[in-house]
This record gives sequence, structure tokens and C-alpha cells, in this order.
Amino acid sequence: MDIILVNEKDEPTGTSGKLEAHQQALLHRAFSVFIFNKQGEMLLQKRATEKYHSGGLWTNACCSHPRPGESLPEAAEKRLQEEMGFSVSLKKAFDFIYRVSFDNGLTEYEFDHVYIGYHNGKVYPDPAEVSDHYFNDMEDIGKAIKLHPHHFTEWFKIAFPKVEEYIASLSVN
Repeated sequence: MDIILVNEKDEPTGTSGKLEAHQQALLHRAFSVFIFNKQGEMLLQKRATEKYHSGGLWTNACCSHPRPGESLPEAAEKRLQEEMGFSVSLKKAFDFIYRVSFDNGLTEYEFDHVYIGYHNGKVYPDPAEVSDHYFNDMEDIGKAIKLHPHHFTEWFKIAFPKVEEYIASLSVN
């Protein structure tokens, strides 16, 4: 699968195979989807242990990469349906760049676009992608990250406080 390489302004600079981009630490476009229910709880998923990195760790509802020619909103909604088995409209919240290296020699270097959505129905995760899931209170998630950081993906630990700030800004306005 090809992914979109970008510069630090999110301007496309080319394409690369997904594994190659992670082996060579190439900055590429990505998205992260955060889903909440009407109680304000966040949907967490536990990545399938077979994933090429961060398998068995807890993270947000969905993360992936848009393909060349695919818009970010279209890609985020499509992958959410594929991974978690439901569709909702998503709203762009913010974006950020992060870089994290893993023990297996791969590096996530992403221009990450964060989307927020709301879902109160059933979740039907793809077992090839997700081994478990549940909704949890934001405060409890924050405490769990502090107590057991090794149970969560690196990007989730970076994005979570940014999502907290974003959600808090919505309640102020």
C-alpha cells in the first residue's frame, strides 16, 4: 500500500510504500479517529497482537493513512467502518506532527490529522485489526496512561492530552 509523503506544512512531496516509510522514518500523512459516546466516554481499541508494531496495546478508535487520491475525511470514515464496524460523521479537530522510534527498527513520523465523532451503538471490530475494545471515562484513561504507560501506543499518549484540551475548549465556547 502506498502512502502520501508530506513536508512539515502537510504539502505532498511524493508517495512511498507504508513499510518503507516506517523503515526510513519518512514524514507522511496520517489520521487518528477519536470516538465518544453520549456519556462523554472515549472508545478505546486494543490493537491485534499480529500488527507490525504496537500490537496488543490500547489506543484510540482508529488510526491509518489516506491513500493517494483519497481525501482525509473519506479515508478516516472508510477505515473506521473497516476496523470498528460502524460509520459516523467525523469532524476535524486539529493536527500535529510526531516522531517515535520502535524497538523493531520502525519509526512513526507522521503529520497526524485528528478527527472526532460520536457513536452510541454497537461496535463490530475486525479481529485482524482489533483484539478488544471498550468505552471509558477520560479521567480514568488519563490515570491509566500515567500508571501503565507501556499498555498504550506511543501516538495515543501524545494525542490524548491534545484531545483533552480540544474537548475542554468545546465546553468553554
